[in-house]
Amino acid sequence: MAHAEAAAHEGQEHPIGIYLQVWFYLFVLSTFSYLVDFYNIEGVLRWFLILFFMVLKAGLIMAIFMHLWWEAASLIYACLLPLLTVAWLIFLMVSQSDYTFFTRVFMFALGG
Repeated sequence: MAHAEAAAHEGQEHPIGIYLQVWFYLFVLSTFSYLVDFYNIEGVLRWFLILFFMVLKAGLIMAIFMHLWWEAASLIYACLLPLLTVAWLIFLMVSQSDYTFFTRVFMFALGG
């Protein structure tokens, strides 16, 4: 039985080059994230770029270092669908907060 398990895990090692490439990409993305602060980018563009680089880095880490790239689709869905659901709910909350804010501003401006 132990020999069968060893044979099943025998092609599971990945070349070190993949990990070195991912480390390089993480370094490049972190550099871009740092440059956003260095060049004093402000406003919505700043937050978009920071979140964009953060999501790319998290995706690389999940895909390679957590071995999701080589896993079955069911495990990938089990990890990614909750994250996408939370992201969708955050989007809905943000859009609702804008509606509530502008409704209050409008009502207070009318004095009613």
